[in-house]
Amino acid sequence: MKLSLPFIKKHPVVAVVRLSGAIGMAGRGSMSDTTLAPVLEKAFRKGKPAAVALEINSPGGSPVQSSLIGSRIRRLSDELDVPVIAFVEDVAASGGYWLAAAADEIYADDSSVLGSIGVISSGFGAHILLKRQGIERRVHTAGQSKSMLDPFSPEKKEDVARLEGLLADIHENFIAHVKNRRGSKLDHSQDLFTGEIWLARRAQELGLIDGIAHLKPKMQERFGDKVKFRRYGLRKPLWTRFGASLAQDAIAGLEERAAYARFGL
Repeated sequence: MKLSLPFIKKHPVVAVVRLSGAIGMAGRGSMSDTTLAPVLEKAFRKGKPAAVALEINSPGGSPVQSSLIGSRIRRLSDELDVPVIAFVEDVAASGGYWLAAAADEIYADDSSVLGSIGVISSGFGAHILLKRQGIERRVHTAGQSKSMLDPFSPEKKEDVARLEGLLADIHENFIAHVKNRRGSKLDHSQDLFTGEIWLARRAQELGLIDGIAHLKPKMQERFGDKVKFRRYGLRKPLWTRFGASLAQDAIAGLEERAAYARFGL
């Protein structure tokens, strides 16, 4: 049984949650609300942390999963009255910045890449290749929009217009989230929502982050040299350690590598 001695001063504890990788992609290392829920719940609820620090290194991913994870962070922070401070490593772009914006404060390294407040949809068109190979595409649907943007059929203007409308609506949700979280800190004389990326110093000037700092020294500055750190993160399931699902993980790894490569990383 653990004894609690009232006359012994307890040092403050900062719970550190690592949010690394693409968001909502297939593969064992991908972040989603489902996989992160128990991690975040434990980080906020175990003991009474002085703060929760987020270590973020993500090129983005699913807007829905980004929103779900960010909303969970805010609910726990508000419910338990625990401040959240984000520390960006290589990149917090697109959905990665969505997660950072869920924090009360954001700090980054001088060379961190931030921003990309936009929405992207990409794919391939293979209908010309199929035609050259003498392959006929046959699609039967109930509902005229069911085969929208089929990669094996010629692109239709009405399908593209429909997709652009969806992307614009998601973009507005992203913009509203950033404005709600960063508020008056943002430089409203600049258009920050074009999908552009910036290094940390410029991001600070634009109000997208609060400063240049690293996790440990910043937390020691705020909570004292005796502050303790309790780390939380995703654990690999036991079966994945024995080589299961290697093909799926390899594909997911390539997709994630491509996402990072967009930012020169």
